Amino acid sequence: MPLSVAIVCKNNQATIGRVLDSAGLLLGAAQARGCGGGEIVAVDSGSTDSTLDLLRHAGARIVSSPWLGHVRTKQLALEEASTGLGGKGWVLCLDSDEPPDERLRDDIARFVSADDPAVSGCRMNRKIWYRGRYLEHAWQPEWRLRLVRPGRAHWTGADPHDRMEVTDGGRVLDLSGTLRHDSFETFVEHLGKQVGHARVSAASLVSAGQRSGYWRLATSPLGAFFKQVVLKGAWRDGYAGWLAAGSTAAGAIMKHMAMIELQRAPKEPRP
Repeated sequence: MPLSVAIVCKNNQATIGRVLDSAGLLLGAAQARGCGGGEIVAVDSGSTDSTLDLLRHAGARIVSSPWLGHVRTKQLALEEASTGLGGKGWVLCLDSDEPPDERLRDDIARFVSADDPAVSGCRMNRKIWYRGRYLEHAWQPEWRLRLVRPGRAHWTGADPHDRMEVTDGGRVLDLSGTLRHDSFETFVEHLGKQVGHARVSAASLVSAGQRSGYWRLATSPLGAFFKQVVLKGAWRDGYAGWLAAGSTAAGAIMKHMAMIELQRAPKEPRP
């Protein structure tokens, strides 16, 4: 059965090269096991750096689209890859900073070549890559459904927390190996991203009717920090684990601050 890789991107020259290299190796391994042809499909939302050059060099099919939000843009990439497969085979959905490691590539190729008709999708564990190593405890485990059959799964969730679900009730298996996550180089950079995520998350939650308050503003950051350090054992990752817990707590307090401000916004615009 054929295999295609769907990627969403915008100005990701720092990370997408590793993703494209890994995707190319994966497609080669799948074909070596007798799988049919596939392709790399990239939905690009206006890159102005060398992202497009890297995509062209990798032979990717580029689909230009405005940014539709996390859920809708990833759904578009899934649909484009599914259309290219003609409804057959498998689609691997990746972010532009998620290169599968060698063990995961081998397991994906093995699974796709076996093509079990009772299975609709496969999950893989994603780990943050920080300064030359994985964080083995912070944010772990982080299983993500990424390999699906065309037409039997879709993206859902509330931006920016997207997730993919199977729609036909088929089985979902877990693959071995690791989906490497090159999300940030420093935790200062991560804190900057947390601001944007908090703003988008707060807007999604408030528009869905959820509310925050002073109690949640005070307790949610503490709960987030406790969860990472104690329940997840992030302290075992050394100083990086403590920073991961701190950035998680910071993201929680920013989200609830943004929610409270949105809830208190004036009903009428100022003149």
